[in-house]
Amino acid sequence: MSGPTAVVFAYHDVGVRCLKALLSGGVGIPLVVTVADDPGETRWFASVAATAADYGLPVVAPADGAGAQLEQRVAALRPDFIFSFYYRSLLREPLLRAARRGALNMHGSLLPKYRGRASVNWAILSGEPESGATLHYMVAQADAGDIVDQMSVPILEDDDARAVFAKVTVAAETVLARSLPGLIAGTAPRRAQQLEPGQYFGRRRPEDGRIDWSWSARRIHDLVRAVAPPYPGAFAQVGAERWEIHRTRLSERPAPAAGPSAPCLFGAGGELYVACGGGGVLRLLEATNSRGRVNSARLAGALEQQPAPLG
Repeated sequence: MSGPTAVVFAYHDVGVRCLKALLSGGVGIPLVVTVADDPGETRWFASVAATAADYGLPVVAPADGAGAQLEQRVAALRPDFIFSFYYRSLLREPLLRAARRGALNMHGSLLPKYRGRASVNWAILSGEPESGATLHYMVAQADAGDIVDQMSVPILEDDDARAVFAKVTVAAETVLARSLPGLIAGTAPRRAQQLEPGQYFGRRRPEDGRIDWSWSARRIHDLVRAVAPPYPGAFAQVGAERWEIHRTRLSERPAPAAGPSAPCLFGAGGELYVACGGGGVLRLLEATNSRGRVNSARLAGALEQQPAPLG
């Protein structure tokens, strides 16, 4: 191959868009390493394997993520660069050393904030007004290497994780495309990270979506949108039922004066609301239970005169 070469470790939408950015930038790709789809996970994103096949690129999806056999294969290729775009395993030092001009990762946050897993989800959960994408060099410690470039995107009040992830994907593609000429020329900037305590976040589990109705309306709203489908979703107890809460909106409507002092479900104007802890109110826009989608208008009418307490 003439020109610079890169071995690419990639998955998800960010992986697809950044792989295409490298190809558009004239980078030769002798190998793409991706992740086999999890049969227990709903795949709502683009396929790196399919994209690599479409371009005639060699592609593998090793069961061990990035074991010794793959490390030897990559070292034999002697790539100029290694790139990791939402690959689901941490690349070990032998792989990082195989890149003659550097190994770089695209991370879905504004580093050094939200290092680690599920960065978009954690940012929404924390009520952040923005997120973004950061291109940085990889070192042994996760998401800790020198920063090349980053770009912010807004998180609007009602954005859910999928909406924010779509923005981050565009930011990732933009950052890589504008940084690539400098990386190839050897003139790209490098800025050391000042790692912040408490800014490394771990994997989120489905059970982390449990709502406590005594929380503030803002906290519940942020949780709902942080884990809304296609992610596992937020859930709560409503009477004797488990409800999946898919979409909410903060409301200025006051809690019912005649209702219970504790959190309660109530209706007003044909809409369904929750009076949450601290006096805030949420409008329930979309929820399901064991029987299917909750008929909000019908239930709201039944609860206009007699709100239902939420334990």
